[in-house]
Amino acid sequence: MSAPSISAGRVADDVDVARRNAARLDPAVPSRTEWAALDEPARVAALRRPTQAVAAETTTAVARIISEVRMGGDAALREWTRELDGVALDALEVQPAEFDAAASLLDGRLREAIDEAAGRIEAFHRAGMATGYSVDTAPGVTCERILRPIRRVGLYVPAGSAALPSTALMLGIPARLAGCRESVMCTPPRRDGRADPAVLYAARRCGVGRVFKLGGAQAIAAMAFGAGSVPMCDKLFGPGNAWVTEAKAQVAATPGGPGIDMPAGPSEVLVIADAGANPAFVAADLLSQAEHGPDSQVLLVSDDAGLIDAVRVHLDAQLATLARGDIARRALSASRLVRVATLEEAFELSNHYAPEHLILALRDPRRWLPRVQAAGSVFLGDWSPEALGDYCSGTNHVLPTAGAARFCSGVSVASFQLAITVQEASRAGVSAIGPCAMVLAEAEGLGAHGQAVALRVQAAGARA
Repeated sequence: MSAPSISAGRVADDVDVARRNAARLDPAVPSRTEWAALDEPARVAALRRPTQAVAAETTTAVARIISEVRMGGDAALREWTRELDGVALDALEVQPAEFDAAASLLDGRLREAIDEAAGRIEAFHRAGMATGYSVDTAPGVTCERILRPIRRVGLYVPAGSAALPSTALMLGIPARLAGCRESVMCTPPRRDGRADPAVLYAARRCGVGRVFKLGGAQAIAAMAFGAGSVPMCDKLFGPGNAWVTEAKAQVAATPGGPGIDMPAGPSEVLVIADAGANPAFVAADLLSQAEHGPDSQVLLVSDDAGLIDAVRVHLDAQLATLARGDIARRALSASRLVRVATLEEAFELSNHYAPEHLILALRDPRRWLPRVQAAGSVFLGDWSPEALGDYCSGTNHVLPTAGAARFCSGVSVASFQLAITVQEASRAGVSAIGPCAMVLAEAEGLGAHGQAVALRVQAAGARA
């Protein structure tokens, strides 16, 4: 893919153009927001994610889909696929012949790119794998932490307006490294009733055994509880639109339901830029996330009004060249270009917002990195576009959205593992630390606890 044929130019020239042509810019391009002019309610409104406005409607619709899939199995899955995807399927599961044909349907450069990206993703995730450990906490008392793979995991790969083989890599590779016994993947069918061949090639590259042509809330429900031919999974992973995100939340809250990786919904990026940033680069980064979907959100925060005005010019110019320009325009309606007084204030805003992606388009970005307290993934400097992380830098692009970066992290090998603690005490060990447990049990009024320890302390002492 060639680079955009748009010159960055000089910021001063861009600002001059912005002032002359402000009225002629695409109406979708946000105006500059002065943070200092907003009171607290207005600031909250400015940072509200688009999906928050339709949450109640989505919740009701998703609950209905989940209920019908749980009761109706494959028949309900076919009906919802016909209604929402416009496809009538005989077989929900991808058959071996379709897998075998996938590689031959791909351009050789795409196959090579998938293989190349997979290598870097595996190298990064392998390097960060956790290990178990053992420590003697007292003479005769050994405590351990051992790691076990989750037995069966469900991987969701979106393909609504665009197929995402990169997501298959981001989920399938860490699942394989973790040693998961079975990985089940769901991805929406194309209009011809087939799964996207690039997704299938990536799935096979990762060792995913079973793929179903299912999308949306119905796919989440099927993997969560088992429905017809789709097996029940212990934990679900993957990004998606507001419906998928809501479905993951609902199934995880159901007694006996699966775990989920995180809220990984509509994409978002926040760019902190200074006066020296390249406005063409910044605009391109904003649009690269806006084109994901109409419910995506992009934010630019800068202490320089001239830079913001220059970015507006480049947003207008680049928007006109995008094949997915209409999608990006809708996303821009809930996006903001914010001027703050200082970069310190920009980081305060960012940490409060807790973006999925954070780009530091600053002259010395690593110096500012310690100020980042909440973000899914950070991109340092002018030469680190977020798109590299989406595809092939090696980090994972399944990241917390909707502010969840305040309390959870992106997908890693550890996401697919269980950490189990183990303890072993000898006679000498229980004699040494048993009195401590007995005192604490007495303080808490739990006599049986104390007795379970006391009997052993007495027996160990008698035998000694």
